[in-house]
Amino acid sequence: MTHSTDPATDPVALTAELIRCPSVTPTEGGALQLLEKRLTAAGFDCTRVDRGEVSNLFARWGRKGANRTFGFNGHTDVVPVGDLAAWSKDPFCGEIENGWLWGRGATDMKSGVAAFVAAAIDFVTRTPPDGAIILAITGDEEGLSVDGTVALLDWMAQNNERMSACLVGEPTCPDKFGEMMKIGRRGSMTAYFTARGKQGHSAYPQRALNPLPAMAQLVTRLSDHVLDQGTDHFDASTLAFTTIDTGNTASNVIPAQCTATVNIRFNDAHSSASLTDWLRSEAAAVAAQTGVHFEMTTMVSGESFLTPPGALSDLVASAVEAETGLRPTLSTSGGTSDARFVKDHCPVVEFGLVGKTMHQVDERVEVAQIKALKDVYSRILRDYFA
Repeated sequence: MTHSTDPATDPVALTAELIRCPSVTPTEGGALQLLEKRLTAAGFDCTRVDRGEVSNLFARWGRKGANRTFGFNGHTDVVPVGDLAAWSKDPFCGEIENGWLWGRGATDMKSGVAAFVAAAIDFVTRTPPDGAIILAITGDEEGLSVDGTVALLDWMAQNNERMSACLVGEPTCPDKFGEMMKIGRRGSMTAYFTARGKQGHSAYPQRALNPLPAMAQLVTRLSDHVLDQGTDHFDASTLAFTTIDTGNTASNVIPAQCTATVNIRFNDAHSSASLTDWLRSEAAAVAAQTGVHFEMTTMVSGESFLTPPGALSDLVASAVEAETGLRPTLSTSGGTSDARFVKDHCPVVEFGLVGKTMHQVDERVEVAQIKALKDVYSRILRDYFA
């Protein structure tokens, strides 16, 4: 395909410009301002949907309430650069060298945003569709994700804006562009345990109530438990303890309390509510055996969800195959994404670049992949509105 040299529809140039915007969560860094300017010039109705410290952009081409409205979702915020001295180039340089575009966000996911923005502008300019296109772009995917895509969806509900289907442009391919797309995601939750006993001298343990053995017992019970064997579209759920702490620096003191944190990635055999009930019952069992009191709080990042294989996944998979020669595997692997919020609004799938360097020092992306991604998104729009 011949690629435009217009900066508004050249996804490589647009990615480089976005990388030069230092938009580390929740700083906007000029990224959304750049996109708003480009999209407004192309005839999109743009609205900033900022909430709290977070900047968001809603853009629509076409009539509000159209019978067919295809949406793209993505984010311009990036994770911190880490050790600046470890980078081979300035993390916000947006430079191209030997066919690679360098910088924080090159993979995750300024390239994805640039590709769908360029594809959308190109499409409505060349072949105005019978319907509407919505772009919902947030500055809060890498952070708490409370005032990002959620704020956009809240605003859309209040203003009677609706997508018929949505594609999230996160990196989805493990090794080769075109090999995988996402039709769902596992749920994610974190539980924080505090075991409270009685402080005492380690020479007289009978006068204390040591919370450490009780916490160790709970850790073993939970870690040894098999949550499930997987389901039709999901791998087995996983549970991992990430820290156990007492804050105790004295070797001759039994501490009064101990804390532990566990993260669970769960499939559609569970909900966060059912897992919370199970965790509480396990802690109560250990408390009854040991006399140590347990407290627990939880934070749920998202429930598991699945967009059943059908029209939307076929549309995207066929476009990917037509452009790359690969039929993408339908997957639910990986962590969470903002698709977990969009799924309550409309059917949603994800397709994007190879994600090998995301969040790493020297994050970079092959220039050819960015161009290919725009081609895939352009074909999706043509086929959807055909």
